[in-house]
Amino acid sequence: MTEYFLEGLKYIFSLEMFIFINLGILIGIIFGAIPGLTGTLGIIVFLPFTFNMEPAVSIIFLMSIFCGGEFGGSISAILIGTPGTNAAAATMIDGYPLAKKGHAKKALLTALFASTFGGIVSGFALLFAAPAIADFTINFGPPEYFALAIFGLSIIAGISGRNIVKGLISGMLGVLIAMVGMDNMTGVMRFNFGNVNLMRGLSLLPVLIGIFAIPSIMEKVIDIFGDEHKKRKKIEINNDDKLLKKDVKHIFPTMAKSSIIGTIIGAIPGAGTGIASFISYDEARRSAKNNEKFGEGELKGVAASESANNAVTAASLIPLLTLGIPGSPSAAALIGAFMIQGMVPGPTLFKEQGIIVYAIMIGIVIANIFMFIQGRILTKTLAKVTEVPNELMAPILVLMCTAGAYAVNNSVFEMGVFIVFGILSYLLIKLDFPPVPIVLGFVLGPLAEFNLRRSLVMSDGSWSIFFKRPISLVFLVITVVMMILSCIRARRKKEYNKYIEDDI
Repeated sequence: MTEYFLEGLKYIFSLEMFIFINLGILIGIIFGAIPGLTGTLGIIVFLPFTFNMEPAVSIIFLMSIFCGGEFGGSISAILIGTPGTNAAAATMIDGYPLAKKGHAKKALLTALFASTFGGIVSGFALLFAAPAIADFTINFGPPEYFALAIFGLSIIAGISGRNIVKGLISGMLGVLIAMVGMDNMTGVMRFNFGNVNLMRGLSLLPVLIGIFAIPSIMEKVIDIFGDEHKKRKKIEINNDDKLLKKDVKHIFPTMAKSSIIGTIIGAIPGAGTGIASFISYDEARRSAKNNEKFGEGELKGVAASESANNAVTAASLIPLLTLGIPGSPSAAALIGAFMIQGMVPGPTLFKEQGIIVYAIMIGIVIANIFMFIQGRILTKTLAKVTEVPNELMAPILVLMCTAGAYAVNNSVFEMGVFIVFGILSYLLIKLDFPPVPIVLGFVLGPLAEFNLRRSLVMSDGSWSIFFKRPISLVFLVITVVMMILSCIRARRKKEYNKYIEDDI
């Protein structure tokens, strides 16, 4: 592993890598700062542009967009009271009041400092934890892979929002979509309806672009033609409003604790930045002193949220790189980037592509350092992206997404796939069906099916093979436990919401 680390260091320190890291951060900040766009959408939009890049450069470029997007969300949350990302909603609670009090620059610098700190902590956690987990998983066989895929699919229950049933339906839809094309064991055609374009199955990228990008674009188009536009008060940035040493000392313990919380939550598949952000904010508020008024402009509130959500970025790659299970929606989008480069996330990745994987992990730490430098220099300029009109943004996104879908196989058919799945995703969201489980089902469904059939061949059709092997059994038990806990949590949340509504 040491030689992989040293070779990865040589790989990362190149002019090309530094250029794409900084470009990715800039793109991510812009996408994160514009309400309605996210770092995940930035990854999806720019994924086609990485086709001809070196594997490490392409992944780090997209990860830089992810990191920049999480910080960028705080810009609009602080300056206009509208979070650019879900995770930035917690940042807005104290960031916007600070801006209204004339401390917009201090709030932005706090967000930047905390985001960088959380990202670096998470990056080192990835660097040291992922190889150890990979060593453990290297001897997995078909039964373990099947149990692992089922465990990954069980995450759907945790990311289904208010309705677990609808989330499971979305996940099953993803599995069904993945079955289109040739059966990889028998060669039989499935669900292609005589269409030769469907014989090889559906490409991941057009499906991803459609599911994630079209709903955001549609919302912007609706906003353009809506009767009312939100009128936001523009807040000026005072250059004399600096983050002082006493401020850093004040927020440092909160940043450290929140970074650890964010790293742990990021490593749990399906949790995501929003959960980490609010849990860390709540913990900071719970342990606050009497003179710290959260919700009225407390720097610790901004620091807690931002250090936690950026700590998720690298940590979410821990289950992705070692187990092939994405830890967040952005990590799910990154699966496409790995597969385009011929890298299959999972237990064998460190053995087959060790140098590139280490370069990626080191690059994430470097990306956070460059994010801090960019943020310090361009804070005031980057704040202007919140003023980009939807009339300009929507057509640009449509053009880039359409070109990206076409570029997969230079096929107009892929553009049709992108449009169909975009419309389907938009309708499902309107019906309160979450879109992320579709992606999980699409990615993990084939893994589960293929290894289930291989396992049954190994055992002459006996299902007992999954219970006789310890690792497989442990994953299945954890899956059942997680499903039960998710159902209990959803039920309690429903009862709590009903109680609040009755009380009101």
